[in-house]
Amino acid sequence: MITRRTGLSGGMMALSGLGGLLGGQGPALAQPQRPAAGPMSAEERAWHALSRLSYGPRSAELQDLQRLGPQAWLEQFLASQLRGSAGGQVLPEAVLTRLQGLETLGLSQAQLLDRYQEARRLARLQAAASAGSAPAAEQTSRRELVRPILAQAAEQRLLRALHSSAQLEEQLLEFWFNHFNVFAGKGPVAALVGSYEREAIRPHLWGRFRQMLGATAKHPAMLFYLDNAQSVAPGFRPPARLGDEQAARPRGLNENYARELMELHTLGVDGGYSQADVTELARMLTGWTVDVRGPQGRGSGELFEFAARRHDTGPKQWLGRPVTAHGQAEGKWALDVLASHPATARHLSRKLAQAFVADEPPEALVAELSAKFLSSGGDLRAWVQTLLSSEHFWQREHLHSKFKTPYQFLLSTLRVLDAQPQDVQPLLGALAQAGMPLYGAATPDGYKNVASAWLNPEALSQRIQWLSRLNERTAGVDRSARRGPALLRSLGPWLGEATRTVVAAEPAEMQLALLLGSPDFMRR
Repeated sequence: MITRRTGLSGGMMALSGLGGLLGGQGPALAQPQRPAAGPMSAEERAWHALSRLSYGPRSAELQDLQRLGPQAWLEQFLASQLRGSAGGQVLPEAVLTRLQGLETLGLSQAQLLDRYQEARRLARLQAAASAGSAPAAEQTSRRELVRPILAQAAEQRLLRALHSSAQLEEQLLEFWFNHFNVFAGKGPVAALVGSYEREAIRPHLWGRFRQMLGATAKHPAMLFYLDNAQSVAPGFRPPARLGDEQAARPRGLNENYARELMELHTLGVDGGYSQADVTELARMLTGWTVDVRGPQGRGSGELFEFAARRHDTGPKQWLGRPVTAHGQAEGKWALDVLASHPATARHLSRKLAQAFVADEPPEALVAELSAKFLSSGGDLRAWVQTLLSSEHFWQREHLHSKFKTPYQFLLSTLRVLDAQPQDVQPLLGALAQAGMPLYGAATPDGYKNVASAWLNPEALSQRIQWLSRLNERTAGVDRSARRGPALLRSLGPWLGEATRTVVAAEPAEMQLALLLGSPDFMRR
């Protein structure tokens, strides 16, 4: 905690200087005043790209922008972002070395689940030996064996988002993880969520949607989270022992994954399916489960298993089509149908446009993206390229119109300060306090990315409190009073006239806090 009234902490005392810009329900906070007509200038286009396709500028980007000029910089930036990690090294050597030291990132799905199961076994032994509380013992074991796995997964996510030069990739990772959300607070998902992100989401960011859909459907984190691991044909009777992982024990037909697969992951809530279709799809996906037999009973790699004995082999009728018994192929065929469905194209396209363009995206843009999704066979690179080449992305009305989520606000603050956090736990704590814990969205629809979810007095107060605690000990931030005026100059085009006037009128040691707490900086 900073104790002297300089830099960030001193600036917090002056936030009232923003007056109506920051206080209450002022209209400037809801939408900073910007010219509404005419095309963006080259400088505005560069800043729009930097704020929408990355988590905000670092000093290197600001220097390059000044050196190259806005048009040349923008062309170079867009080309590099669309190449992504295929364009070469995207992380500094120091960050790569740090990631290599996170030993749990190299564990297989089976090894991760083994650690979770070992935590449960030790908890039972501890509870029996002490005649104590089993839940308390399990909490202790989880803390020792499972918490480091989750902590290292979160650390790598933040480090990549903060330091990667492939910023668009990191934003797409956030978008797709949120779309295919799993909750780390549910059983073994805590041990598997990092593996899920690394194996089911990140490798497919520039591939085809069907690949990512299939990878998420088969990953144990999703199978546990939405209960398909325990979904079996009616009347199924398990053998004497299938393993000790309670989350995978058969309990009859479970429709949770089938419902969310259509409602959230593909067709959308208005995608033209019925409750009967949910039930039939759940029947088609019986047998898609997790091998929980332990290292003596299975291999040491991936955990997906199609258990034919659990599968419902009866005839089915799904989306108006007859389905004959074909075992695992039934589920694969269903994923093929869903991935290429026009309703899926529209649902996904609206979500992409909402995340990157506007809370209420233009219908013409949604239609444009939908058409490209279908014509390209769900090619995600072509789909994103269509977004960035569309005139709708560059309309002036969308400049600075998106309100940052807590995750985006935290990262943009650290990037603009060139932060080098050595301990990410305070950052994770700040996200949790702001209502957006990493991997902590409990419901399958994930976190909202619209202003109505985050723009309220309590949330704004939490952001200001976090800024007041931000210092070099927790985030590697230089709190020198010189930073305020320097950032005010370099971020000038990003800030509205009212914000520049208010901040410039304050003492230098307060300008940094005012800038970071301004309505303009809370938008992208």
